[in-house]
This record gives sequence, C-alpha cells and structure tokens, in this order.
Amino acid sequence: MGNTDKKNTDNSALEKKQILLRLSPSLHSDLAKWAEDDFRSINGQIEYLLSEAVKKRKGTDQK
Repeated sequence: MGNTDKKNTDNSALEKKQILLRLSPSLHSDLAKWAEDDFRSINGQIEYLLSEAVKKRKGTDQK
C-alpha cells in the first residue's frame, strides 16, 4: 500500500495544473479559428502560445 501512495505522489507532480480563463467572445472566436488552422484544440492552442511566449521571454532574459 505504501508503494501506491508514492506512485500517486509521483504522478501528481506530472499532472497539468488547471486554471479558469475568461476570454472575450471575439478573442475566443479568433483563437478557435487559429486552433482549427493549426489542427489543435483551443486549449492546446492557448498552451502552445503561452509556451512559445515563455521560451521567447527566457531567451531574451538570458542575453
């Protein structure tokens, strides 16, 4: 039983965090179209865009 608890603890570190995000209808529509063009879900598109922005910022901060 102790191994099960440790295994669950290890998995919780890998789980994605959930947030509530409020968007204007027009921004949601634009993101939906963009996501469809890139064959992603809206959530996947937002995650991709945020990841790219963070990578860019980290690259800029390191210079």
